[in-house]
Amino acid sequence: MFLSFRKHLTRIGELNSQMHHINIRKGASNNMQTHFRANVSMVYIMTNNEAMNQVIAFFRDMNGMLTYMGSYPTYGRGTGTKEVSTATTNDGVDPLTSQGALTLSRDGRFLLAVNAGSHSVSSFMITNIGEPVLVDVKPSGGAQPNTVDVFGNLVYVANVGNAANHFTSNVTGFRMDHNGRLTPIPGSTRSLSTFKAQPAQLLFTRNGRKLLVTELTSNSLSVYDVNPNGTLTEPIVNPSYGKGPLGACFLSAGVLLVTEADSNALSSYFMNNNGTLRVISGSVMNGYKTACWVVTTKDERFAYVTNTLSGTISTYGIDHGALSVVRHITSTPGDTVPGLPMDVGVSKDGRHFYTLNGNQGTVSVFSIQRDGILVRMQVAAWTAFPYLGSQGLAIL
Repeated sequence: MFLSFRKHLTRIGELNSQMHHINIRKGASNNMQTHFRANVSMVYIMTNNEAMNQVIAFFRDMNGMLTYMGSYPTYGRGTGTKEVSTATTNDGVDPLTSQGALTLSRDGRFLLAVNAGSHSVSSFMITNIGEPVLVDVKPSGGAQPNTVDVFGNLVYVANVGNAANHFTSNVTGFRMDHNGRLTPIPGSTRSLSTFKAQPAQLLFTRNGRKLLVTELTSNSLSVYDVNPNGTLTEPIVNPSYGKGPLGACFLSAGVLLVTEADSNALSSYFMNNNGTLRVISGSVMNGYKTACWVVTTKDERFAYVTNTLSGTISTYGIDHGALSVVRHITSTPGDTVPGLPMDVGVSKDGRHFYTLNGNQGTVSVFSIQRDGILVRMQVAAWTAFPYLGSQGLAIL
């Protein structure tokens, strides 16, 4: 069931040597007729490996339990354990400092992955058995992309920048065709609130009319209107209530939740039609360190926040956007090496919660009870050894 670490590294080396010899478009086109929307349930994570980035796929059974399925190269490179900037500690955990490094389209047909080490984004089509098939790799429009989102056929990527371009950050847009191939949108590149603000998450609103970028280092929340041609307006820059805004999610009623890694808290906002944000609950702290990722239950009564350096997950109650801390649980069992939870997701049926443990490369699986209580079921692994540098989680 586990891929041996030595075999894994050997395969990465072989794949890396093939990067300049594969015709992605031709290979994808020859097989396109056999690829349909998946009729299985899956969980995907990303290795962010510096030699060859890979998507790791797990089959998800009817009880939410995971079984390793396979690894799939992005034909791009990650950063490994290296952080994308000096703004965060280089500890091998959360090197991209982002939510949304791996993203599924809303219809579940396509999977998008950022390759921060080679400044590109990869597009996969999901087969009817849940297998990701690579169809395209494109330059990201900047340096070190760390978060991506898709709405319909519109894809946007946020780039951190690097030392070579003085960490000039931006967002850049693409059109995605019915086979998952990407075409850059002319004139779509926009700056953030400042030329070197570090993006942490890029996220479309529920109706796709606006795009939000959380800015970790400038403590800003930039909101763009999406034009009919797919380009963006200049951003409306909102101050974050707390410091270090990182993960975000939208609720159905126009409420926005944003984690604050430096304030160790979660804030909620109401988004007005003009892109300005009104604070509902400001910096509700949970008593643990580095509140970084957030997702809600299907009924939006609870939010789960991972406190990475504390190894815990906090449950917040949500009442018309107002937040309250309810309870906490560790990501991994107390009698094992603590897992440091990062990226999060909830299954579409609302029954299960998943989180990637960044210091292990494992995925913790929980059932969600009616009152929002999490019950740990499994810690699933794809390699027999701890793997540092993983980033991103997406649930089909």
